[in-house]
Amino acid sequence: MIDRTLFNGEHCLFRDNLKRFLTREVLPFHSQWEERGYVSREIWNRAGSEGFLCPTVPEEYGGSGGDQLFSISVIEEIAIAGASGLGWSLHSDVVTPYILAYGTETQMKHYLPKMVKGEIVGAIAMTEPVAGSDLKSILTTAKRVGDEYVVSGSKTFITNGLHCDLVILAVKTDSQDGAKGISLLLVDATLPGFSRGKLLKKSGMHALDTTELFFQDMRVPVSNLLGNEGQGFALLMQQLPWERLQAAIHSIASAEAALSLTIEYTKERHAFGRELLAFQNTRFTLSELKTEVQIGRVFVDKCAELLLQGKLDTTVASMAKYWSTNLRFKVTDACVQLFGGYGYMRDFPISHAWSDAGIYRLAGGSNEIMKEVISRSL
Repeated sequence: MIDRTLFNGEHCLFRDNLKRFLTREVLPFHSQWEERGYVSREIWNRAGSEGFLCPTVPEEYGGSGGDQLFSISVIEEIAIAGASGLGWSLHSDVVTPYILAYGTETQMKHYLPKMVKGEIVGAIAMTEPVAGSDLKSILTTAKRVGDEYVVSGSKTFITNGLHCDLVILAVKTDSQDGAKGISLLLVDATLPGFSRGKLLKKSGMHALDTTELFFQDMRVPVSNLLGNEGQGFALLMQQLPWERLQAAIHSIASAEAALSLTIEYTKERHAFGRELLAFQNTRFTLSELKTEVQIGRVFVDKCAELLLQGKLDTTVASMAKYWSTNLRFKVTDACVQLFGGYGYMRDFPISHAWSDAGIYRLAGGSNEIMKEVISRSL
């Protein structure tokens, strides 16, 4: 296998500490969390106290000021461990960057230190029952009345929806102006008029709390506007390359982990008096998958280099997201086949890897939308 050259000793030490934390604090309880549909709220505080949340936040706002390779380390280790209930990456690397990039000094000083510690859990609410990838069609409105916005509407499929204390909310401040009528608000979950729906039952990611959110004449101070009014769509587009690369990073790491599990299983499992790996079909299938995963790893690592250099564009990020998430689905499906009936049992990690894989082809814009984005560069 090709050696990776992205990480230095500090990244590796951070990763080792995270592995021990996941082994000690997360994995023994993850099955229980899957049964009830959400992780413990306390795990957020423990992760924050250990420095695993928001690693790129500057020291002046309570963070460690690390580069995005620390975030990549968290994404990969969560994927390898199969700890799909942890919504840390959305909190640390989707919500937090918006505040860092577009927030006022007051907003950053108020929210970021608490997000680093896990005292505030972040979510982002864009998708609505009638508007998914087509963000311009959202119906949630924010009408300005004096120094407040009066917000009404609903959002769905919200990751961290049960635990969230802070929501970046996409709203229509001008219903007649299409994309230019969209704005972003920082919404405190304690505001009157804010409510949560029941936990949504998903085909996979069973421990990741996902809910609907409702807003009924909720009054949000104008000072909670993120960026300028009418800039919301443009701000969302600026953050998409990193968000889509995160899906690719998670997918390649998950595919690598699934492949490793399967190779070991085929060495131990016997059929017709031979280990499964002795069959040509098994060897050829695994050889094909290993090759494709290695190709994916090199491509995604190159995208990470471009990200660090500020050169990752939407087209390349969309390619990485589309191809890697499809590959993950292909790999886990083939691995389940090699496990046979045991691969379909929830007691086996490969079953979780398989059922969790599908959502990444949809989240962050469906892969059909990724192809549409890529086609604009033709």
